[in-house]
Parts: sequence; structure tokens; C-alpha cells
Amino acid sequence: MKTEVREAAVISLAVALGGVLLGVLWWWLAPHVPLIGDVVQGNWVVYLKDTEGEQGVGVDGTFTLLALGFGAVSALVVFLLRRRGGVPLVVGLAVGGLLGSLLAWRLGVWLGPAEDVIARARDAGRGVTFSAPLKLGAKGALLAWPLAALVLHLGLTALFGPRDPEPEFEHGHGPYEAPPAA
Repeated sequence: MKTEVREAAVISLAVALGGVLLGVLWWWLAPHVPLIGDVVQGNWVVYLKDTEGEQGVGVDGTFTLLALGFGAVSALVVFLLRRRGGVPLVVGLAVGGLLGSLLAWRLGVWLGPAEDVIARARDAGRGVTFSAPLKLGAKGALLAWPLAALVLHLGLTALFGPRDPEPEFEHGHGPYEAPPAA
């Protein structure tokens, strides 16, 4: 059991470190949400440039799709390395996926544009378009990686994992037959 827990901890850490790559890819691939700054009654205000735009949803969708892909890859790698599975291994995979998602989210926000939109609007100037900070509106997307990893790992284990040996019965003494009378 100690070996399995140790392996699960290593897998959890390795999967979580994949969150760095996910965060960089999310920052790089996510659509930019255009904002415009204006001065109204002496105060700076910020508006969406395109109120009908779907870039905000695209940011969440990009994170979700990337996380699903990372979940599938991590489940496949873990399955190929440790075919026999086990509860600690699956828990390590799930915890690593969740930690990786959290790391990716925070890294993407950190890499993205600054979160002080009023200061950025002042720097850009009145009526000039600038990008909104990268944010994850649908926090449920953080569960995409661990859930995808669990579902795929379960499927791979069910289809290609080791099987328990079938019990062997003595000839003529199946589970529903009485032994011969003496």
C-alpha cells in the first residue's frame, strides 16, 4: 500500500506540473476581449467594444477544451505506465488534474493583461481598444481535466486492463451441482 500511495503522489505531482503548459496555451490561444475606455463626468469608465461579441465565452471554451485534451493525454500516459490501476493511482490522477487546472488558471491570469482595467484605459487613451484581463468565468471548467482523466482511465482499464482469473471448478462439481454421494 505504501508503494501505491507513493506512486499516486508522484503521478499527482507530475500531472499537476502539466498545468504550467495548459496555462501558457490558454493564455496564448484564448481570444482577446476588446474593451474601450471613456471619460464620463470626469471619471474613467470601461465598456465592451462589442456587446454582442462572444470572446468571453470563447475564453472559457478554450480553457475547457484544452483541459479536456490534457485530461485525455494524462489518463492515457498514466494507463500506459501503470496498467494495473488501483484506487490510489486514480485518486492521484484526479488530484493532479485538479491542481493542474488551478495552476493553469492562475498562471494564465498572471500572464494575461493586467487586471486594473481603469489604469489600462488611461494608458491606452480615450476611445482606444485594449484587451480585457484573462479570466475564467465558468469555474466548473476547472473540473474538465480531472473528470476527463477519470472517465478515460476508467474506460481504458475496463477495456484493456488486467483481468482477474476465472475460478476453476473440479470436473462435474460446478457451483450448482452437489458432490457425488458416497
